[in-house]
Amino acid sequence: MLNTLKRIAKDLLAITWIRRVYEFVNRVVLETFGSSRILTHLWFFVSAITFNREQSAVLRGRRDYYRNKHRDRLSHVELRRNVHRLEKGLIMRPRRDVFARDYITETVEFYEEAVAQFAAAPGTMEQSEMDWAHDVLTEYFRSVTGDDATVDAARARFMAAGYAGEFTGKVPHPKEQLSNLSYDDLERLVSQRRSVRWFDQRPVPREEIDRALLVGRQAPTACNRLPYEFRVFDDPEAVRRVSSIPFGAAGYGHNIPAIIVVVGKLESYFSPRDRHAIYVDSSLAAMQFMLALETLGLSSSVINWPDFEPLERKMQKTLGLSMTDRVVMLIAVGYAHPEGMVPYSQKKELDTFRRFN
Repeated sequence: MLNTLKRIAKDLLAITWIRRVYEFVNRVVLETFGSSRILTHLWFFVSAITFNREQSAVLRGRRDYYRNKHRDRLSHVELRRNVHRLEKGLIMRPRRDVFARDYITETVEFYEEAVAQFAAAPGTMEQSEMDWAHDVLTEYFRSVTGDDATVDAARARFMAAGYAGEFTGKVPHPKEQLSNLSYDDLERLVSQRRSVRWFDQRPVPREEIDRALLVGRQAPTACNRLPYEFRVFDDPEAVRRVSSIPFGAAGYGHNIPAIIVVVGKLESYFSPRDRHAIYVDSSLAAMQFMLALETLGLSSSVINWPDFEPLERKMQKTLGLSMTDRVVMLIAVGYAHPEGMVPYSQKKELDTFRRFN
């Protein structure tokens, strides 16, 4: 017994020594190469693999953005972006007599392609997107009162495009007060939402997931592009296969009834400056989605997704993802087990993360 204890103590000392050496080496490297941008560039030139997947994804995403512009698609991201830009011009106070001169021709070109697809292949493009683009452009040309040759030429092309739909009123309007939900009600809801990891073994109705996703899609998103997909898995075998990939589901992945992989779509952007928007927009949508689940009696847990190449390759193969698809997070969904517990998870005090001016 004494020899066993001595061996354990020796092993613990060895582990402690290894950890301290590792931390020391890390600090030396980080203090050195993190001290200037030039040295940082040198470090990542040598260890390029660290961000290689993201760099490749951003570049291929830009490539696919331009490839897709002349392809039939369910949603035309470039049209969505420009139509939303027009909406922001329409709500400007005071509104300019002439605005959007630098992109109205391009917007009408996008619109013409969408109309042509809509007419030639019905059902291959979202009706709601087509109606919205038509209505906002109609409102724009009604609202521009100044004389301008560029706008006049774009107006003529818009009229000649020949979209068969009617004006449906999907244009800027005064903000509506649609709910009398109090702050206290909202605080109770967000306090009720906890990361649940132990679930009842009953199926999650797909219609409830869809209802929650309708709430999620109302989250803010840059230029109304919604650059994400929610990949839902509820077949038990598929759930086990997907939940076994991330580190964060270890120990409880076997009891998850449904799992969702949130995927950012880098093909939605023509510029690397927007490469982070997929993470921001999809996270905003995911939070609203999880709050909506709570109102439906369902619980959830976010499973962190590390940027770790072996896992990236495995998830890419399992889901059939393209290089431009970036996994943002996974979400376990189900009915909370009545005897399962959740961590207390004390949050930071307000003064630790809030600063005025």
